[in-house]
Amino acid sequence: MLTQENLKKVEALYKKYPNKKAALLPVLWIAQEQEGWISEEMMRYIGDLLEVPHAHVLGVVTFYTMYKSKPHGKYHIEVCTNVSCMLRGSDKIRDVVEKHCGAKFGETSADKKFSVSEVECMGACGGAPMIAIGEEYYENLTAEKTEQLLSSLK
Repeated sequence: MLTQENLKKVEALYKKYPNKKAALLPVLWIAQEQEGWISEEMMRYIGDLLEVPHAHVLGVVTFYTMYKSKPHGKYHIEVCTNVSCMLRGSDKIRDVVEKHCGAKFGETSADKKFSVSEVECMGACGGAPMIAIGEEYYENLTAEKTEQLLSSLK
């Protein structure tokens, strides 16, 4: 189910790792880039490809927040709710995000524009509160800054 081009990338990865199982994280990333998320079917395919049990692949996909096990909207917004962010007002940031996006944690907006997720820690405690939109971090947020940021998304 990976494209021929992506299978060539996987073959190249094998040379960088001591065994196929060790290539699991980058192979999952390749699959997610191809499909936008990692379906159960894709997890089974990757397990077979890497000779890894499906349960292990599922465990990895569901453990790391970088992997999506269901389709997401155009913008994936992750709100950190760990202690540093919570103490600095992430509850207000969450409220703004959910209201603006029309989706609560774990949901995608009806127009498929936004997916909203709660994350436990994003390692940016010095810049709390913070959110990530895709691969970009936004720190030292206020409710007003968050609303401006979300309004700028096209």
